[in-house]
Amino acid sequence: MKPIRLRDFFEDNDGCLYAVSAYDNETKAGGVLRYVPDEEGERTSPEGIKYRKYDFEPAFEYIRKYKPEYLDVVHRVPPEDIKRVFKPEVEVEKIAERDNRVKKLLRIFDVPKGRAGCTGSLLLGLENDVSDIDMVVYGKYWFLAQKNLISAVKKGEASPLSEELWKKVYNKRIPEIDYETFILHEKRKWNRGEIDGTYFDLLYTRDYEDLNRIAVSKGRVTGKMEIEATVTDASFSFDSPAIYSVDHEEISKVLSFTHTYSGQALDGELIKACGYVEEHGEEKWLIIGSTREAKGEYIISKTLVENGE
Repeated sequence: MKPIRLRDFFEDNDGCLYAVSAYDNETKAGGVLRYVPDEEGERTSPEGIKYRKYDFEPAFEYIRKYKPEYLDVVHRVPPEDIKRVFKPEVEVEKIAERDNRVKKLLRIFDVPKGRAGCTGSLLLGLENDVSDIDMVVYGKYWFLAQKNLISAVKKGEASPLSEELWKKVYNKRIPEIDYETFILHEKRKWNRGEIDGTYFDLLYTRDYEDLNRIAVSKGRVTGKMEIEATVTDASFSFDSPAIYSVDHEEISKVLSFTHTYSGQALDGELIKACGYVEEHGEEKWLIIGSTREAKGEYIISKTLVENGE
């Protein structure tokens, strides 16, 4: 079995289903509870089991009440409590057989077999009529999929988000930047769209060989800081967390734990960022998304804002 990685799902011994939200899964898998078996649940698996879907806060309440031994920054489940792992890249062809939209997206992304997958409710067979499509592409092939998606939209094979949907995304995120600045950054990311009237995400996950390339851990917080710095490496900027190496006299990396600021800047761009400083050995990192709401924290590309495109 390949290592458990970000955007996989796993099932515990009680049939609860978790979305993997970490890369450090060797000792205990890090995920967030998403589905719990429930006779009154609104989702039904291919095996006929009914599930209730849990949002972030209710999921933590459930774990706190019923499985406190798993409680951490995310839910940490030991290997002996994991019954099954669902891998997006393994299951995607079966999903495409039953869902023509996924088949179209695989054709549009046009990356080698095993480098693209489908996660979320479709991976588990728990989708309903209003489910979004969560596509994932691995490592450097994500950037190829992004390039091919841009071309497909220009040909009319997929659609960009409508203004109504953009506003819905903005109001859901409630970021610390105004709508115009948000849209300016979002529209050049090309990491979402619509296919046959359904919203989809193009999500990044590391290749297996890069799983331990940058280990992300919690450091000692020394205070809040606003910086301006030049991005020297944005190759992990669509990861979770998003990682930007920067040229700055104090800060070596800027990390965003909120999806709002992933892919926010390119190599060579000047960014303005506000967050909390953490000490990591001899390095200092600026953390955006120290809380789920990330109030008062942000990243913008000053280069993009000043150029206006």
